[in-house]
Amino acid sequence: MEGLVNSRIIPIRASCRRHYSVFLPTFSLQLRNKNLNKGQVWMMRRPKSLDSIAASIQPLEASTTGNIDNRQPSKEVLELWRSADAVCFDVDSTVCVDEGIDELAEFCGAGKAVAEWTARAMGGSVPFEEALSARLSLFKPSLAQVQNFLNKRPPRISPGIEELVKKLKARNTDVYLISGGFRQMINPVASILGIPQENIFANQLLFGSSGEFLGFDANEPTSRSGGKATAVQQIRKVKGYKALVMIGDGATDLEARKPGGANLFICYAGVQHRESVAAKANWLVFSFTDLITALE
Repeated sequence: MEGLVNSRIIPIRASCRRHYSVFLPTFSLQLRNKNLNKGQVWMMRRPKSLDSIAASIQPLEASTTGNIDNRQPSKEVLELWRSADAVCFDVDSTVCVDEGIDELAEFCGAGKAVAEWTARAMGGSVPFEEALSARLSLFKPSLAQVQNFLNKRPPRISPGIEELVKKLKARNTDVYLISGGFRQMINPVASILGIPQENIFANQLLFGSSGEFLGFDANEPTSRSGGKATAVQQIRKVKGYKALVMIGDGATDLEARKPGGANLFICYAGVQHRESVAAKANWLVFSFTDLITALE
C-alpha cells in the first residue's frame, strides 16, 4: 500500500542546495508524539456503552471469502461502527470520485499509462512503492503543472461524504485522511471537509528551486507497501483509540485491518468496485448514505 491478488475493476463513475517547494508543511507522527505531553487538553467523548467490547476485540475478519453477501452488516459490525472513536478514510475513489494521480497524469498528457499502473497497485498485484515510482516517472510533474492542475480542476467530492463527516464530528469521532496520493492535492479536500492538517497522512511531491520535479518523500509511511496499515497503527498507538474504522476501496486500505490497526474495514464501492477487496471487507457499501443511516 502485497502479494499477488487478482482483481477485476468495474468503474461505476456517476544537498547540494535544493529547496523543496510544497504547499503546506508535512506533519509527522514524531512531532505529534512530542506534543501529547505538553498540556494538551482533549475533548471529552460521549459515553459509549460498547467501549469495553471495542477495547478488547480483535480486528474483525470477513467470515468467508469469495461471493459473500456482506452488504448487510452483522450486529457486531454495526456496534463497532457506532462506537468508533476514530474513522480513517482513503481519499482517491472514496472521499473523491477520482484517482488524483491519474487525473494529474491525464492533465500532463500521460493518463492512460498511469491509470494502468494505478489499477495494478489498487488491486494489490504490485508493491505500492514500485507503482508510485513508475507512475511518476512517466510524466514527472513540475510545480507549475501541479498548481495549474489544482486551479483548473478542483476536487470532486463523493456524494454524501460531507454529511457523513459532519455527523461523525457531531459524535466527537475523529476523522483522518489516509492516502497514497499527494498532500498538495489532498489539502483542498481536507479544507472542504474541515479536517485539520495534522489528521492527513499522505505523500509529498518534492520540487527543486526552479520548480522541477525531484520525486517524492520516501519517509512518508504511505509511500510504500503496508504504509496505510503502519499509519493507522501509529495513529491508534499515539491517540489510544479503542475502536478505529478504515474506509476505502483498495487493497492498501484492506491492509489497515491488522492487530493494533483498524478493528473494521468498510469497503466503499461507489466509484470503483474491486471485487477481490470487497469480498474480504466486513461491510460493503455503494453509498455513504448507508453509513449515515446506520449512525442514526
